[in-house]
Parts: sequence; structure tokens; C-alpha cells
Amino acid sequence: MIRFVGAGPGAADLVTVRGARLLAEADLVIYAGSLVNPELLDLTGPSCTVMDSASMTLEEVVSAMEDAEEKGWSTVRLHTGDPALYGAIREQMDELDRRGIPYDVTPGVSSLFGAAAALGAEFTLPGVSQSLIVTRAEGRTPVPEGERLSSMAKHGCTLALFLSAGLLSNVEADLREGGVDPSTPAAIVYKATWPDEIVLRCTAGTLAETARDAGVSKTALVLVGRFLGDEYDRSLLYHPGFSHGFRTAEKGAGGALPLADASAQPSSEAGGR
Repeated sequence: MIRFVGAGPGAADLVTVRGARLLAEADLVIYAGSLVNPELLDLTGPSCTVMDSASMTLEEVVSAMEDAEEKGWSTVRLHTGDPALYGAIREQMDELDRRGIPYDVTPGVSSLFGAAAALGAEFTLPGVSQSLIVTRAEGRTPVPEGERLSSMAKHGCTLALFLSAGLLSNVEADLREGGVDPSTPAAIVYKATWPDEIVLRCTAGTLAETARDAGVSKTALVLVGRFLGDEYDRSLLYHPGFSHGFRTAEKGAGGALPLADASAQPSSEAGGR
């Protein structure tokens, strides 16, 4: 059985309980050595075989999985963050499907959320942004024409850019083309949750300069948007003048809101933003 496991953003204790258990049970661990915290390998048993995939090709990785399967081993393919984001797992799963080898996926904590924690930030602030665009700048690896950063920026949403720390001059140009004011708050979070984490606050127009001055060119998440500012609306969910399925609006509550038809009110915490 092949178990794709999200290693989390960096800190070894941010792997999930299930991920830690699978590592402890594994006969073979193939991990992304250029990105995954090696402390996670301390969770493996003494007889576990460990392979670093940093210098391996897809074919070599799949061959190692196939060999392990023939031996009846349990294999963990350990990916940084959550493997569903820029994890290149689809091509591995397709190859396993062709070989009739079973697999499953254990989610992980993405560096996206590690960066938000480091910033003390919330991506979806009422009255500021209720949408988050996760994307990347175009470099040696192209992006679909309709997903160029200049197009994504036009939506005015919170932007989270993976794999873009070495392309920040291009990022600034694309943001300007997309209508983002250069004074818009931005941040660069290097190695979120690692011991050597660095948080750099700047603006959309000073991203390249900020990263250059700090010597950051990779392993960093770039965040842009007014969610990093100081102004936002109060959440309706906890407003005393707002009714939902678990609470009736208080009469005479300061700043009470006009109530819509009860059938249109959110019935749970998830709907009250």
C-alpha cells in the first residue's frame, strides 16, 4: 500500500496524528528532501528504509514504490505541506493505477496556513475579501493563459503565491498590470513554522526589494491583499443584532442589524461571515 502523506509546513509537530502513525508503521519512506523537515524521519522505525527523492525522477520514484509493493512493504510518500497543492502527486497516482497498486492520501497542513499563523492574519475578512486565490507566478514552468497573475490580480481577492519568491520583479509588474495599487499591503513568509522562519511585511510595490534585502529567493510564500491591513467589518456571526439558527438577535442591541426572513438566515457558524 502506498500512503501519500502531507508532512505539514515545516515544524515536525505539525504533521497530523494519522501521518505520524503511518510514518511509524512504514517499511519505506520516500521524502522530498529539499523541502521536508528531516526531523520527521525520527518518527520512523529502526528498520525503515528512507529515500530522498530530491534527485530522483518520477520513474525512479515509482520504481521504488513498485519494488516495495512486491516485497509486501508499506510505503509512505512524504510530501511537504499538503500534497494536493503543487505536490505533483497526480502523475504518481496515475502510474500506480496503471500498475494496479493501491494508494491513499493523508492531508497535511499547508504552508499557506503556516504563513497566516506567522502573520497573525485571516485571509477572509468581512468587507475586505471573502475569496482567496492560490496561484503562482509564471517562470520556467508556464501557467495556463487564463491564469496569468495579471488576470488573477484583477479580482481584488486575497492572493497567495507559491513558487514565486525568485520572480518578484515579474510579480510586481503583473500586479500593477492587474490593477493592484503598489501600496497594497503584502508579506513574504520564509520557511513558515520552521525554526529559521522569517516574516517580511512590505507592499505590493516593494516585494522584490524586500526579498533582495533579506536574501530570500526561495522556500517562501508571497501574500498580497488588504487582509493585511487594519480595516475590516465586524463579523455578523457574533453580532448581537444578527439572528441565526442558534441565536436570536438581542432587542435593542447597539448597532442592531435589520433582520431578514428567518429562512434566509445562516443556520450554523459556517454561514455567518
